[in-house]
Amino acid sequence: MTSTELANALTGLPALPPRASTAEYAAQMLRAQITQGRLLPGTRLREEQVSAALGISRNTVREAFQLLAHEHLLDHAMHRGMHVRTVSADDIRAMYATRRLVEPLAVEGAISDGVLRAALRDLVDGADAAARRDDWEQAGTADINFHRLLMSACRSSHLSTMFEQLLAELRLAFLLLPDRPSFHEPYISRNRRLVDLLDAGDPDIAVRELRDYLDAAERHLLDSVR
Repeated sequence: MTSTELANALTGLPALPPRASTAEYAAQMLRAQITQGRLLPGTRLREEQVSAALGISRNTVREAFQLLAHEHLLDHAMHRGMHVRTVSADDIRAMYATRRLVEPLAVEGAISDGVLRAALRDLVDGADAAARRDDWEQAGTADINFHRLLMSACRSSHLSTMFEQLLAELRLAFLLLPDRPSFHEPYISRNRRLVDLLDAGDPDIAVRELRDYLDAAERHLLDSVR
């Protein structure tokens, strides 16, 4: 991404009000730009441009960069400065190893929560509608929101915080996909099947389906970004 393209990506971000001009708010703004695909993997972030776009000091920008680096969204490299991280195949394997450990923990909570299951189905319907209008960015977002909501069934703020970071990293991997429709389309129907199994109330079958789903998604993502 050129300096001009970076400036365009940052254009339109609201200047932070004086009392809210903290590193956390700046990091939140930049995180949103990354996860929405406006700041792509490999994009160099220049302190002076971010400072001007958000109306904050360069010291605050540096603090925000450090927060995002801690979340594995930014990297610093010699002669390249701070840039949006590009995930590797090993990163993807690590993400899915974590997902296989934590997402099954949400199954029993989801089975016991009819309101949450209805919300999961609404997200699947939204992804389906986005796919029909060829909006694969929205379809991918709906998929991420589906798994975020599923994990909320654990009722654990610690797990939710950890999972938020993982989902942000996963979106970085999605941004590398050369063909988003072929990647996202199969998982709309698989998400629907998972909700059907949660509605049926058998946790063992639902967990088996979820683990098979994650195995397939990992293989598919690795094949797609090679």
